[in-house]
Amino acid sequence: MGLLSEFKEFAVKGNVVDMAVGVIVGAAFGKIVTSLVGDVIMPPIGVLLGGMDFSSLAATIHQAADGKPVVISYGKFIQTVVDFTIVAFVIFLAIKGINRLKRPAPATPDAPPVLTTDQELLIEIRDLLKTRP
Repeated sequence: MGLLSEFKEFAVKGNVVDMAVGVIVGAAFGKIVTSLVGDVIMPPIGVLLGGMDFSSLAATIHQAADGKPVVISYGKFIQTVVDFTIVAFVIFLAIKGINRLKRPAPATPDAPPVLTTDQELLIEIRDLLKTRP
């Protein structure tokens, strides 16, 4: 089997298509979460912390030769960490819900099996042998 035919077999499998759809939906979901964090969650947190805007927090570490400052934008990092935490939590809840749906219904206790005459006689013989000294 040639390399091209192996790749074709791999590419047309359902798992690859499912993964591609997941990546596309994940990218769109990431934009939603970024907006949620940047536009809804972080402003109230900034107000609670005295009017801080996390996205503008930065530390200047050096002045470049062209006069532009070299900065570490740790505020954007904080916002990205919050984004990640929210995405991870939502994915955790989604997977937990999916696993709950996959879980089989609890088994109902079955009635004891009906014994045949031979089995009943063997049980009786066993019990008699147990009582024998």
